[in-house]
Amino acid sequence: MVPIVAIFAFMILAAVTLSAVPGASFGSHTAGVSTHREPRYRLARGAGSQSVLIRTTLATSTRLSPLPPPQTLSPFTGAAATGDGLWRPVGRAVNGISAVYETNLKIPDEPGAIAGIVWMDMRLLRATLYSGSISPGGLTWKFTAPVQPAAAKTLVVAFNGGFKFPASRGGYLSEGKLVFPLRVGAASLVIFKNGSATVGQWGRDVTMGPTVVAVRQNLDLLVDHGQPVPGLSHYDTSAWGSTLGGIPNVWRSGVGVTANGALVYVAGPSLTVVDLADLLVRAGAIRAMELDINPYWTIFADYSPSTPTGIAAPSNGVDLLAGMTGSPARFFELSWARDFITMSARGVS
Repeated sequence: MVPIVAIFAFMILAAVTLSAVPGASFGSHTAGVSTHREPRYRLARGAGSQSVLIRTTLATSTRLSPLPPPQTLSPFTGAAATGDGLWRPVGRAVNGISAVYETNLKIPDEPGAIAGIVWMDMRLLRATLYSGSISPGGLTWKFTAPVQPAAAKTLVVAFNGGFKFPASRGGYLSEGKLVFPLRVGAASLVIFKNGSATVGQWGRDVTMGPTVVAVRQNLDLLVDHGQPVPGLSHYDTSAWGSTLGGIPNVWRSGVGVTANGALVYVAGPSLTVVDLADLLVRAGAIRAMELDINPYWTIFADYSPSTPTGIAAPSNGVDLLAGMTGSPARFFELSWARDFITMSARGVS
């Protein structure tokens, strides 16, 4: 018979040895992520047409791993004006980390006009599509204006959606409701169950699957493979949306995805569709789509409450550009009936 003291010594030795094994899941910290369970993997549809391994855990807490901050943008021509292309952090920080950066660039074909550019870290942010009673219309929506206090506790930014239907020449899916059929080939902003989002061509880059929770389509891709699509015209006033006054250079907005998964948003006055595409490419988009155009509909606001879990509100919101017709209050108004997108802080409650 083995003496009790020997058994006790063996148990202590085994415990010490196990704790030294790499990957032992006792609240271990690996690759900047803290978990309380070993990760599992499942096969799912990601932001592309091929199956990918998605890492899932039973974690009770995670440490977010941000993307590298964006690099300074070069001006289109000549010397940069003060601050042109230099990124500045804006909006609520996420666990002490800046998740949104903004900058400005002179518009190539419009002397004196300035475009606003936004970079958003989708590792730190969760996207939500807010529906409107006019666009897409009908039904009862959980996520619609005004932004509710619970959501305002994590709100970082909000920005406009696309054209009204059927002018968008695309479909709309949200909250399990397919309001308009999704068109194969359409430019699509797609939001997944985990809050991540991408931009791509429906049926090629993104397809329907169990992880897709929202799709907002608008026209065709404006940028593809990191370049403006062929056939864009400086003089277009209809193919890329009916312009106010029938002039080609009006307020326009667009959103795209970068090679490392960040989202970029661009808006500005006096933009032709060529200018918008060039700005999205300059911002790093590999695929991008036009959103709404004309002065009343293009609006982007960031929110900076005084505390990490403070309530976002019009009083602590700032427009991307001072000349925007809308204000940070727009998304908090019951009367606002158009769809829009919000980005909220991950891991903040």
